[in-house]
Amino acid sequence: MACDQTNDDDKDSEPFVELDPTGRYGRYCDLLGTGAVKKVYRAFDQEEGIEVAWNQVFLNSFSGDEMMIDRLFAEVRLHRSLRDDNIIAFYNHWTDDKQNTLNFITEICTSGNLREYRKKHRHISLKALKKWCRQILRGLEYLHTHEPCIIHRDLNCSNIFINGNVGQVKIGDLGLAAMVGKNHSAHSVLGTPEFMAPELYDENYTEMVDIYSYGLCVLELVTLELPYLKLTAGIRPQAMNKVKHPEVKEFIERCLAKPRARPSASELLRDPFFDGLDDDEEVDVSF
Repeated sequence: MACDQTNDDDKDSEPFVELDPTGRYGRYCDLLGTGAVKKVYRAFDQEEGIEVAWNQVFLNSFSGDEMMIDRLFAEVRLHRSLRDDNIIAFYNHWTDDKQNTLNFITEICTSGNLREYRKKHRHISLKALKKWCRQILRGLEYLHTHEPCIIHRDLNCSNIFINGNVGQVKIGDLGLAAMVGKNHSAHSVLGTPEFMAPELYDENYTEMVDIYSYGLCVLELVTLELPYLKLTAGIRPQAMNKVKHPEVKEFIERCLAKPRARPSASELLRDPFFDGLDDDEEVDVSF
């Protein structure tokens, strides 16, 4: 869609290129990110006076692919039901039949995703790293203890977002998430290959795949390296050799253990790794 202002004659109007059907939300040209199936733009909530994210999917890109379209609408239905401080908030959605788009409005994190933010800020204390890790775990705990249980299945640092001015971290991009029954078992192979747990390839797994991905997120935050590895062979990522702090290395190893030995998000939140987090601890974990 061309980035033309909705009303060039009104010099007092916001420079919106598109409005939602109610006129409450206005979309700007600024592209915040591009995913596998959607584009995300900066937008403005005129009622609350806050910036938001306008997620837009062109449905004609998936004409004939009913499974993908169903997945998109499932993400909307799932996201609408979630309320947690460490999960990106969902505000509204609608379809535009004229443009053949699915649109939904979500919370915006001012500093973007955690991967880019960490690259920008290369020297951080262990205290800061732990605070980020604890918040990610709180988001995972919410998803995993939700009724029914929700497995994210694509957790990585590009799907985790941060408000850098207050250090607030939130999990987003729930497009591949799955609600599972009482046995907490799922069966499809989805996700970002570098962050997928080995058992995910066996198409029989539980929410513990998210704990494995979480461990790789921690590894990336510590080493600033994407954890490329041969997952099906169970080979540990080479980046583990760069983790010099014993406490951090042990914590990551717990997350990367065999499925039955992996702690849950709730158990990890009680790990000694987070003890004394409110104390002044200025250990640099940069390399």
